[in-house]
Amino acid sequence: MANLAYNKKVAFNYEVLEKFTAGIELFGFEVKSLRKGQCTLDGSHVTMRGGEAYLIGAQIAPFQPKNTPEDYDPKRNRRLLLTKKEIILLSQIESKKGLTSVPISVYNKGRKIKVEIASVRGKREFDKRETIKKRDALREVRREFKDR
Repeated sequence: MANLAYNKKVAFNYEVLEKFTAGIELFGFEVKSLRKGQCTLDGSHVTMRGGEAYLIGAQIAPFQPKNTPEDYDPKRNRRLLLTKKEIILLSQIESKKGLTSVPISVYNKGRKIKVEIASVRGKREFDKRETIKKRDALREVRREFKDR
């Protein structure tokens, strides 16, 4: 499983409650572009429409810009492939106040491209400061052990 794209800000800005794995509906040149590593997940989220889940705001650059269709939109909405139970669970999560679903990473599993999504709750400012303090303390401990 090679990680093709990763959303670093999820761990800092959100508290992860539950994780899901979903397939994603892509064009052929988008798959090539993903394998090349030309994808950003910053600012993207998952929404429900008509009983289906969609990834909104993820940008996949064209693989060969001169060979892609002229009407191609790199930030188009992409359908996620989930089971009915997972779709129902995600719609219930979306209806709760303060919860949302965001993509954590895009990876390949064999020949298939998968998206790891999570239901999250936003962190408050003091939670973020606490995360920074823990990260700095861990960095100092590692630095001390490295010197010895």
